[in-house]
Amino acid sequence: MKIEHSKIKTLSALKASGYQSKSIKDELRDNLRDKIKNGEETFSGVWGYENSVIPELERAILSRHNINLLGLRGQAKTRLARLMVNLLDDYIPVIEGSEINDDPLKPMSRYAIELIKEKGDDTPISWLHKDDRFYEKLATPDVTVADLIGDVDPIKAANLKLSYADDRVIHFGMIPRANRCIFVINELPDLQARIQVSLFNILQEGDIQIRGFKLRLPLDLQFVFTANPEDYTNRGSIVTPLKDRIGSQILTHYPDDIETARKITEQESKLDSRQSEAVYVPDLAKDLLEQISFEARDSEYVDAKSGVSARTSITAFENLLSTAERRALLSGADTTMVRLSDFLGIIPSITGKIELVYEGEQEGADGVAAILIDDAVKSLFPVYFPEINKLEKKGEETPYDELLHWFFQGEGFELLDDYTDEEYKRALDDIPALTQLIKEHQPDYSKEDIYFLKEILLWGLVAYKKLNKHRFDDGYQFKDLYSSLLNDI
Repeated sequence: MKIEHSKIKTLSALKASGYQSKSIKDELRDNLRDKIKNGEETFSGVWGYENSVIPELERAILSRHNINLLGLRGQAKTRLARLMVNLLDDYIPVIEGSEINDDPLKPMSRYAIELIKEKGDDTPISWLHKDDRFYEKLATPDVTVADLIGDVDPIKAANLKLSYADDRVIHFGMIPRANRCIFVINELPDLQARIQVSLFNILQEGDIQIRGFKLRLPLDLQFVFTANPEDYTNRGSIVTPLKDRIGSQILTHYPDDIETARKITEQESKLDSRQSEAVYVPDLAKDLLEQISFEARDSEYVDAKSGVSARTSITAFENLLSTAERRALLSGADTTMVRLSDFLGIIPSITGKIELVYEGEQEGADGVAAILIDDAVKSLFPVYFPEINKLEKKGEETPYDELLHWFFQGEGFELLDDYTDEEYKRALDDIPALTQLIKEHQPDYSKEDIYFLKEILLWGLVAYKKLNKHRFDDGYQFKDLYSSLLNDI
């Protein structure tokens, strides 16, 4: 039932409106039921969870459960919790001045009860918007019971001239103040075990205990916890009785395919409009960027238990555009397009977001990032060009013979970082066999993206050990593999 909240300022007006109290879990459940019935999207902007996480989350809400979202970093756990706010009523009434958002029809605190005794139906009412009903606390080892539950306030006792035996001297912590709200505790295992124990009664019985006081406050909260499986072994654990009191534990995951990963990156990237307009990004470049994260999650150099956050692709995409933009600014060009050589610029956004195992430490963070880019090229190469077999019969012809022969006869080929777009295109067009291969195997490929595809072809041949690639200060040099070996000798 819709109520004109702006006109209701007193308890008597609230009663006359026909308003009925509802717990937050019932509120979430009822609004979710309506959305599902009407075919509305419940958790918008979260991609890849449509058939896995979101149905489980909806079932947990319909079951009125407190929820634990368990998954590796960068899997939208906190975002899902924040989106639950959209399932709340637009406004709820509270007794004006109440520290714990007292329901006017079911007052709990001494303040609310005494105010209603004093003013009766004239008790003032205020309205709390759903956006103000979300509380979030990052669990750190220094969090105390006083922070979460509350403590005796000696200053309040002195000012009100009350003894410590009077419950009015209590200063409520974050959880009581979040009454009738969604309360999120992020990284739950980082909370000390004794602090986790203090949540037992709130989750099960609804009462709180503070320094000898046992207040029967039937708090009305929707708890959402987030945790990383790595934490269970490395930094701490969720104590078993607390896990037992959490109704549903839902496992999150990374995107299953490049298309979904691209949606997330494009949605979350923070780009300057001038940057977006000035830099053209080929579709293949976007696929390659996402493939790097997929390679990292399977890499022998990266700690799989730690995960590779979706933020890796997001910040890498921002760096990629900035690399191309910087080149355009230096050359005085108004527009440019992303090149494969620009991927060198994303290395700083990868190195800070991957945890390396021992073998990775031996390679070095920059070295691992470069390997991941090469591996991503190698994985996408067979999608566009004939597969290169590891073992080939002597004298067997391959589609790449003419191109490899061009490199064998010449002194190599250079792509400089500061080439203008015209110089870059001209350099790639100067290899006839490269153009011919594209015509044969990708005849309908977009003209705008053809030069990025040519680079993929060159880098792919390097990845399959058919050519040699050398990075120098100003760019890349591609040479015949055997002449490179002879020069080394």
